[in-house]
Amino acid sequence: MHDTALTVSVPLTLGVGALALLYFRGWVRKAPAQPHWGWRLVSFLAGLLVLWTAVGSPLSSLDHHLLSFHMLQHVLLINLCAPLLLLGAPFAVLAAAVPREVARRALRGLTSPASRFLTHPCVTWLFAATVVLGWHVPGVLALTLHSPFWHAVQHASFLLAGLLFFWPVVLPWPAAATWPRWALPLYLFLATLPCDVLAAFLAFSGRVVYPHYLEAQAGSSVTALGDQATAGALMWCAVTIGYLLPAVFITLQLLQPRERASPVVAS
Repeated sequence: MHDTALTVSVPLTLGVGALALLYFRGWVRKAPAQPHWGWRLVSFLAGLLVLWTAVGSPLSSLDHHLLSFHMLQHVLLINLCAPLLLLGAPFAVLAAAVPREVARRALRGLTSPASRFLTHPCVTWLFAATVVLGWHVPGVLALTLHSPFWHAVQHASFLLAGLLFFWPVVLPWPAAATWPRWALPLYLFLATLPCDVLAAFLAFSGRVVYPHYLEAQAGSSVTALGDQATAGALMWCAVTIGYLLPAVFITLQLLQPRERASPVVAS
């Protein structure tokens, strides 16, 4: 069995802590003008906590022993951490925490043609699907399990995929909508399909797809095939809930009657 000693990622812990302090500084400066933004602070800090728990906490080392935990990491990064960070209005708040020139340059980058292309729903959908399916190719996943560098790249790409995927849904400042709002439920629903295919393959495959976990679980009460089925079921449930809930929320918003301006009565 592989060593599963629980360790803490010091660089990630320090990075998450520094980002939390920087965000809090910006939020304190922004709070007088946005008195109801307390929930954004909670959302952003919760997103950082999820990030640290998934890939920086002592639990993160379990991904070498359990495919189901490896899957849980991916689900947390894409489906929970990313939308929580975006709901925290990170760019609006962090712009208040850094020097004005830095904020202006960042704003130019976020509103550039390249940025608008990268955050177009077609691009974000394809990127997220490619990341999810690509990293679960057996040879590619094996590479990440034996290389700390590629493991870190994998985690970073999952977080980036989640941020880009939920960008058109959350539309954090200074984002501008490129699709009509009614198209987003379909965007979210279609995103479940490639994940469902992968989840079904893992859950119902009659063989262990990733040989690493056969060795990692040798002598354990957990079977590699059962762990693999759990990973597939986890992915199916998490993606279904994580994508369809916002789709339902958006649909309900669209179905609400719009307020009409009261007619002006001449005196």
